[in-house]
Amino acid sequence: MPRVTFRMPDGSARNCEAPAGETLLHIAWDNDIGIEGACEGVMACSTCHVVVDPAWAGRLPPPEEEELEMLDLAWGLTATSRLGCQIVLTEALDGLAVSLPAETRNLLDG
Repeated sequence: MPRVTFRMPDGSARNCEAPAGETLLHIAWDNDIGIEGACEGVMACSTCHVVVDPAWAGRLPPPEEEELEMLDLAWGLTATSRLGCQIVLTEALDGLAVSLPAETRNLLDG
């Protein structure tokens, strides 16, 4: 099973194994990692924003236009920012590392 490392805002890290085909959002939820995902993964918010380790960023498929539009709403946007609901773990991504931003911006809340 492929592994992914989630780096928390406090500097700690959580290593998780998950079946290929799962999104980072669902992996985070399954492992009690604090990613909100307010829209439940339908790409209608930016609360599953993660920052992909630069060593891994080029190995991911490029983001679609809709993802880029949602990322424009994310707090702390970086050159390697992605939405966790759009990154599907594969065997080729075994060892992927992402960081969680210190804050998120939930536009679905009133």
